Amino acid sequence: MTLQIHQFPCLFDNYGFLIHDPASGETSCIDTPDAETYLREAKAQGWTITQIWNTHWHPDHAGGNEAIKAATGCKVFAPATDAPKIAAVDRTVGQGDTVKLGSFTADVIDVGGHTLGHCAYYLPDATTAFVGDALFPLGCGRIFEGTPDQFWASLLRLKALPPATTLYSAHEYTQSNARFALHADPDNAALAVYAANVDSRRASGQWTVPTTLAAELAANPFLRADAPEIAARWGGSSAIETFAALRSAKDTFR
Repeated sequence: MTLQIHQFPCLFDNYGFLIHDPASGETSCIDTPDAETYLREAKAQGWTITQIWNTHWHPDHAGGNEAIKAATGCKVFAPATDAPKIAAVDRTVGQGDTVKLGSFTADVIDVGGHTLGHCAYYLPDATTAFVGDALFPLGCGRIFEGTPDQFWASLLRLKALPPATTLYSAHEYTQSNARFALHADPDNAALAVYAANVDSRRASGQWTVPTTLAAELAANPFLRADAPEIAARWGGSSAIETFAALRSAKDTFR
């Protein structure tokens, strides 16, 4: 049986995700930016929400927990480190844990850095990962609470997934990410093609999420902080230092 994934826009630039196991009838929210939208979308699909999987504590990811739980009685799973800032948590999870949706099992991956406890959910049987704000097409999240070495270790965990993995991130940031990526890695032919495709898709109103890990490994400068050509351009005696230089530059790039 195939995992069903329903993606939809919500708030200003967030994407919402509902995942559904047809065999069991179970449905999980991946984060809860907007309770009203999630409940409406689930109803339109004919799905009953039974779980919430939070990636981190920020309100545009966990702000709808209480309302959705009140409406459905669902169970809420959230990263242990972030859980004190998240409402209505039933179970905390961290690196090495698993959560189940019917017959599907998701591995919990520590991707801290954006927040200290940020986690991703990887479903091997669906070759799919929900990465929240840790990784974006051609970008990565800001380091609000963690450190560059923590965030680089998180990205290494994502880089270790199968290249065919489909990556669902939580915002439509790709065009602005592409502008910085072209600045960061101007000689990357794969990036040039990727960025042109992004412009074309956005011009016609298409989404750029999801992406694949293979595409990001080839073109995302943050995943390429260990590449010699990136280190030569951005400096650093280690991939961590190069990553830190890239992330600092992106923070002020206009």
